[in-house]
Amino acid sequence: MPNPLLLIVDDSKMSRMMISRLIADLRPDWRIAEASSGTEALAMIEQELPSFISMDVNMPGLSGLEVAGRIRLHHPQVRIVLCTANIQDAVRQAAEKAGVRFVAKPITADSVARMASLFED
Repeated sequence: MPNPLLLIVDDSKMSRMMISRLIADLRPDWRIAEASSGTEALAMIEQELPSFISMDVNMPGLSGLEVAGRIRLHHPQVRIVLCTANIQDAVRQAAEKAGVRFVAKPITADSVARMASLFED
């Protein structure tokens, strides 16, 4: 069985790079892929289903919540953590309703460590 695949979905290249580097340090056996939009993420998932997805909420086009909902509908076994600066109650409630976890930005070693633990929880 191949090592777990983490798909990082964020329109910010800097955020993707930071999450990727921090996860690589925490979980060196994980494979990492990146998508810059929800549409790109959905296309990538058709090629290979990731074990874990880190998803930004606020992105151009499809929102992270919308993409997470679509993924959960067709692939409920995929563990998704929303990683966003948008920490309004409505976003938290929508994340819970979609069955996904939540980590607040900014991207730090602590927030990424929390994200990694939520994937394996």
